[in-house]
Amino acid sequence: MNLQQQIKADMISAMKDKNPVATTALKSLVAAFTNELSAPNRDDRENLSDDEVMALIKQGVKQRKDSIEQFTTGGRPELADSEQAELSILEKYLPEMMPVEQILEIATRVKETMGIDDKSKMGVLIGAVMKEIAGQADGSDVKDVVMSLFD
Repeated sequence: MNLQQQIKADMISAMKDKNPVATTALKSLVAAFTNELSAPNRDDRENLSDDEVMALIKQGVKQRKDSIEQFTTGGRPELADSEQAELSILEKYLPEMMPVEQILEIATRVKETMGIDDKSKMGVLIGAVMKEIAGQADGSDVKDVVMSLFD
């Protein structure tokens, strides 16, 4: 069973268990799958690869984090709590993220290997580190670590 099928099965289970938070979070993910599958330039209209599913999950996680921030600053804690609950459901499907200490080790090594000592090359360094860790860390964490190397 691939990840797409697993999420659809989990959605059905959440509906049967009358779990509204999981149902809402997983339904939104399945809707994103449907949108992706109906893209005009797509060859396979039946299945998404696990990488494509993972990208859609990360997109959903990012959207919810942004919503939480907006609701919190807007004084709507009940909506932020709802988004946080959905976020925790989606994060279960993400692989274990690399700790910041390990990102720092990799970023330091890549910086030394590439010989980057100028802050203007920070974007190049972020790109190189992101390529090396290949989705095992959040991009904002990588950016923060790389920025700390130039402070």
